[in-house]
Amino acid sequence: MPLVPGTRLGPYEIVAPLGAGGMGEVYRARDARLGRDVAIKVLPQALGGDPERLARFSTIRTSPASMGSTKSRGTATSCSSSWRA
Repeated sequence: MPLVPGTRLGPYEIVAPLGAGGMGEVYRARDARLGRDVAIKVLPQALGGDPERLARFSTIRTSPASMGSTKSRGTATSCSSSWRA
């Protein structure tokens, strides 16, 4: 089920949808702790229990941080669709 602007997931508030694909939906959100925008990918519940998909997602999640670019100021995080704040 798509998230609507204003939905809260922990410290994150959904701002707008960015896209969707085989691994889930991606949203622009505001991180209340850091005071900046982040990208959040929400996995479908059916993929949340698949160890192979979770391992792949973990690799995707850490990729932006490993690039080390000073131009890349975004943060990647993840949520399972079964988690609702």
